[in-house]
Amino acid sequence: MTFHLTTISGHKVRAGLAALALALSSTVAPAAEKLQYFTWSGYELPDFNKSFLAAHPDGVEASIFGDDDDAFTKVKAGFRPDIAHPCYDKVARWNKEGLLQPIDTKRIKNWDSIFPVFKNLPDLQAGDGKVWMVPWDWGNTSILYRTDLVKNPEASWNLLWDKQYAGRMATIDAVHDTPIVAALLAGVNPFDMTPEQMDKVAAKLREQRPLLSSYTTDMTSVEQALASGQLVAAMTWNASATSLKKQGVPVEFMKPKEGMLTWACGFVMLKDAKNVDLAYDFINSRLDADSGKFLIQSYGYGSSLSTAFAGVAKDELEKLQLPSDPEVMLKSTIFTGPMKQNDDVAKMFEKVKAGG
Repeated sequence: MTFHLTTISGHKVRAGLAALALALSSTVAPAAEKLQYFTWSGYELPDFNKSFLAAHPDGVEASIFGDDDDAFTKVKAGFRPDIAHPCYDKVARWNKEGLLQPIDTKRIKNWDSIFPVFKNLPDLQAGDGKVWMVPWDWGNTSILYRTDLVKNPEASWNLLWDKQYAGRMATIDAVHDTPIVAALLAGVNPFDMTPEQMDKVAAKLREQRPLLSSYTTDMTSVEQALASGQLVAAMTWNASATSLKKQGVPVEFMKPKEGMLTWACGFVMLKDAKNVDLAYDFINSRLDADSGKFLIQSYGYGSSLSTAFAGVAKDELEKLQLPSDPEVMLKSTIFTGPMKQNDDVAKMFEKVKAGG
């Protein structure tokens, strides 16, 4: 597929070239409908939905968001894709705003192959065999560090507060990442905080702020900085560890004693989606076992499908630090669920980043 860069609401997005209208005599045929897909950078790749593109060549137009708070803000403001790709912890928030329509699992061909731990997440059930989100991917958030530049660190999130590496560390600019870690280190439940506990988390974040080179969701830049040695440690997702190890960069994806963060994301259908049938075709294509296998092998993320894991060798999964059963992972990690004080935490985090 050919892509070009365009801009929506000041953000760069990827979009497929518009279908050329064919002139027949004096009549111009209308352009074919395209599915409008709103997602994270890197998830728009055609390799993830080959069967959809075989049936609908050039049938999807992808727009990119930086994180799912950014996505929520844009959709709430009026941007209307057919399908979006937020993470589970935000689904109730989207639903509360009346942005979603239920997805009929009877139209999802591989629904039964999705791991029960994801199918049964709270807030997903919409009644009568319908759900608010179809789980598709899951993974971890942790510290990726240069083993040659950070020698034998304690397995702890405290590394990102270590003053000896001031100016050579980065963290993720998202409410459900850095503030959660700060809460864990402050001994606070990240998902339900009193005002006094939130003050403790803010203090921990203020302690970290002068030590960082940046808050960012641009993992490409983080990976480049780690590869060059400009950064020695950063909060990242599995994909960065997978990418840099393939390049031969000496890095390790830490297993902090406080726990990695584990997240799950998936597809939601917007309430006023114009291309509902295309949306189901797209979701079904993404739930092909080969699509999940590509996700695992290319990015090191977990697929929601047991059938996708069946196609990946055990030793390869071990190198990726990815068990074939997500419940095994969840026994030792912190699952990122909804934050009751999400909006208040977001305001606090913005204030801290601004120096307040």
